[in-house]
Amino acid sequence: MAGARTVRRLTGVCAADGGIRGELAFALGKARGTAHCALSDLTHAGRRRRPEWDALVATMGVPFEVVHLNERDEAVAAASEGRTPCVLAHTDSGIVVLLGPEDLAAIGTSVLRFDQTIREAADAEALVLPLSGLGP
Repeated sequence: MAGARTVRRLTGVCAADGGIRGELAFALGKARGTAHCALSDLTHAGRRRRPEWDALVATMGVPFEVVHLNERDEAVAAASEGRTPCVLAHTDSGIVVLLGPEDLAAIGTSVLRFDQTIREAADAEALVLPLSGLGP
């Protein structure tokens, strides 16, 4: 693919703070219906990570890190500000938002659909995503 950039790593940014205080605030907000994170719904079932999520991440040809709002480095914070939850692709020429909040909400909890959607998003951005994934 002419002009394609290679993805070196992926970062998923949750729409909540991490740590005990952040997790408690999110749990209370979720119970009240005032907090939601489509990325967390995809990666976790309750408080446990989804085994199918871990299986997908293990098949990717690049590292995939999931961080909370208060765990972002400066570059990730700048790229994701106001767009969480999201999935970012790190390339040699910068960070690209691959999936935004609406994309992740449309995926729901289907790890297979996530795999397909992230590949389509990479293709649309002319990014080479070296992953085998779960799909064909």
